[in-house]
Amino acid sequence: MEGNSVLYGAEILTEEEKAYKQRRPWTISNEVNPVHENLLQEGCGTFLEYLKWLGLAYEPEMLVLSSRYHFFYDQNDMKGVKVLVNLKKLNNIKHLDSFLHILYRVLPPQAYFTGCFKETKNNGRNGAHLMNTSLLYKKFIDFLDHKTDRIMIRSNVEELLDSHGFKVVDMTEMNGITYFNTLNQRKAGE
Repeated sequence: MEGNSVLYGAEILTEEEKAYKQRRPWTISNEVNPVHENLLQEGCGTFLEYLKWLGLAYEPEMLVLSSRYHFFYDQNDMKGVKVLVNLKKLNNIKHLDSFLHILYRVLPPQAYFTGCFKETKNNGRNGAHLMNTSLLYKKFIDFLDHKTDRIMIRSNVEELLDSHGFKVVDMTEMNGITYFNTLNQRKAGE
């Protein structure tokens, strides 16, 4: 093999061909979408299916917040974002109110915020009173323990998102996880 050729997939490419392939957008080529690849690597294949179902999977102005790795984004990084995908379940976010408030402030108006949570079900227990007592006790213990695996109920999550300026567009349960898509209701210049 020559010194200026590169193995690319199953092809051997010259430097010019390699440069051409790198300049082409992934949507035109047969190459794997890096966002989709990251979702699959993090074990979020169902999340990818949800995004496809919503019609957002191929949005070029998408930012995915990893559930494994932490990066710092400032308001300038968020200016052009049309879809923000948070892979970490809301149940596991330590300071959820602060997180949602900051997202509301830094996301552009009419940007989508998409995420998921594990909904706590009644599991066939008799009586709503027992369930409410159990939930209150668990919430109290979580508060004292600063535990981040919070109990989440669909209606409470809808209220929480709405109270932070996110209009719920869709909420769908898939494989035991509830996925949601919201729209940032912040007005321009606010």
